[in-house]
Amino acid sequence: MAYFVTGATGFIGRHLVAELVDHRQGPVFVLVRASSLPRMEAFVRQWGSTRVQPVVGDLAEPGLGVDPAWVEEHAGKIDHFFHLAAIYDMTADDATNEAMNVGGTRHALALAESLQAGCFHQVSSVAAAGDYHGRFDESMFDEGQPLPSPYHRTKYESEKIVRYEATVPWRVYRPAIVVGDSGTGTMDKVDGPYYFFPVIKRLRDLFPARLPLLGVDLGDTNVVPVDYVAKAMDHLAHLPGRDGEAFHLVNPEPQPVVDMINAFCAAAGAPRFATPVDRSITTAGGLIPRALRPSTLVNAMVRSAPAQLMLDQTVGRLGIPAEVLSHTSFPSVFDSRVTERALAGSGISVPPLETYARALWSYWEENLDDSVARDPKARAALKGKLVVITGASSGIGKVTALKVAQAGGIPVLVARGKEKLEDTKATIEMRGGQAHVFACDLSDLEAIDSLCERMVEELPSVDFVVNNAGRSIRRSLKLSQDRFHDFERTMQLNYFGAIRLVMGLMPQLHRQRSGHIVNISSIGVQTNPPRFSAYVASKAALDSWSNVVSSEVVGHGITFTNVHMPLVRTPMIAPTRIYDKFPTISPAQAADVVIRAMVDKPHEINTALGTAGALAHTIAPRAAFRVLNLAYQVFPDSAAAKGQKPTSEAAAAAVEAPASSHRETEQMLLAQLFRGVHW
Repeated sequence: MAYFVTGATGFIGRHLVAELVDHRQGPVFVLVRASSLPRMEAFVRQWGSTRVQPVVGDLAEPGLGVDPAWVEEHAGKIDHFFHLAAIYDMTADDATNEAMNVGGTRHALALAESLQAGCFHQVSSVAAAGDYHGRFDESMFDEGQPLPSPYHRTKYESEKIVRYEATVPWRVYRPAIVVGDSGTGTMDKVDGPYYFFPVIKRLRDLFPARLPLLGVDLGDTNVVPVDYVAKAMDHLAHLPGRDGEAFHLVNPEPQPVVDMINAFCAAAGAPRFATPVDRSITTAGGLIPRALRPSTLVNAMVRSAPAQLMLDQTVGRLGIPAEVLSHTSFPSVFDSRVTERALAGSGISVPPLETYARALWSYWEENLDDSVARDPKARAALKGKLVVITGASSGIGKVTALKVAQAGGIPVLVARGKEKLEDTKATIEMRGGQAHVFACDLSDLEAIDSLCERMVEELPSVDFVVNNAGRSIRRSLKLSQDRFHDFERTMQLNYFGAIRLVMGLMPQLHRQRSGHIVNISSIGVQTNPPRFSAYVASKAALDSWSNVVSSEVVGHGITFTNVHMPLVRTPMIAPTRIYDKFPTISPAQAADVVIRAMVDKPHEINTALGTAGALAHTIAPRAAFRVLNLAYQVFPDSAAAKGQKPTSEAAAAAVEAPASSHRETEQMLLAQLFRGVHW
């Protein structure tokens, strides 16, 4: 088979091409503008197949501007023509929507007809249903529905062109609101529910997660992950005898807007919204007419011109376009029974949002949150500055690098795994930034010496150093009697490796008469939790060294910040299964703290609990040790600490299962009471 795909560099298009490469045979021709060839070449490398072949053209040109000689050569040889190139943006203006969605579809259909394509696959949208009230099934199209925006109108018009003008067989796909990949969370832009994420982040930072907030029933919405959409399209396109049909790529069960927002609030650790008046009361038996229901009234109000103007000047300043608020919910209920039957037996279905909301949130927080880029103070401090970041291949280090680049800084990525560092560098460069890669084993002191020599020789300056690479070991002393190397390994990386790096760069910092070092220390240095004697001692050593050296070098403009970081959800804590239920901060939250350390340059950054712990050890050490001993009794050693290696997650959970529900209650009580402490 042979395929032609427009919009292959777009979000859905990239995933569809990946599906075709992985599961189908034959060439995949992808339309690309000449100016976008370098970007397309990067995607071709990601797809890892020589079967993907760029075809130069332009959506705005008749016949997509494809060379007539190419069309003549491939006429009759294209089995499936997928048209995905379009504007999927509620905020786009009328002219842009018209040119891309309507004109683009007409040009794509003309090319498909010239190629005598076996089937033209039009990717439409549930927006074609407009403001139709009630159940809208796959057989419905022209039902006299109101089309409230240019986006709705052009989605309807482009689908109409295919339905009434195509001379080749066709199929139509109507996705609901498409969000990121349900496994990785990958998303390429802020759209749909993502507009609300900055507000959710602000709520998380201002209020405790257990604080209930007042909500209102805003009706139903419908979101689906992009991997479901791509897999479903690939499967449906290859079913025999389905030409001339439309398929709803939607969640079969409408999702209340409040429930959707609460799923993301839970993923973020933000307070959730409660609706005191349930819709079952307002809709029961039709007691309240549709026009007077809360969701109808709210939607009508936000769509009015005065409300749109007011919203632009209020929530618009928070990054939520008024147009998005006015189309948050759907008056239609999208019937997908035809699609569900067609997918039966394929294993392709829509996962519940709750199962992948955290993946979506984490990806946004780490990759799409532009709060650092919009912070003038951060940009002033970091723009053009070279920032050495150790442990930059994952976790806190990687996200810090992305945020430094977002602010205009130049991350210098250091870790053992060069391949992962190169991937991070490629991500930064695709977003218009710069980065340098220096692979190094930071537990090898001689390798660190060579690293420092290379950086001084190859970099014009070293403005910041972030000592982030670290090793954590959670093991009680009684299990450490024959494992003295645990203490040697943690000191080697967390202490000796960190100070060797700083000492190797210190002559350069003195020549510059400037430089700031950020040490990622631990809340454990202040609270001294049991089972962390090796880890806490190594971090305390780095703290003490930095405090002493600070007084020696401050006269040359060289300063230090010790960040006593609470428990962070990173791969480093994954072996300890009980942490799965603990309140933790995300790598992105930790990276925001690191950015603050570079921008404000305080001597220390502490949490309130960490400060309280240090104070308790000063004024009431005996009582503090009693509390810590209680925690020692409540929290067991992990399977990894005991030297056990379960073969599955289920086995790991069984090995570390608490002795009783009472013990588990005690664990969670202490974890909630001492949020962020490593137990």
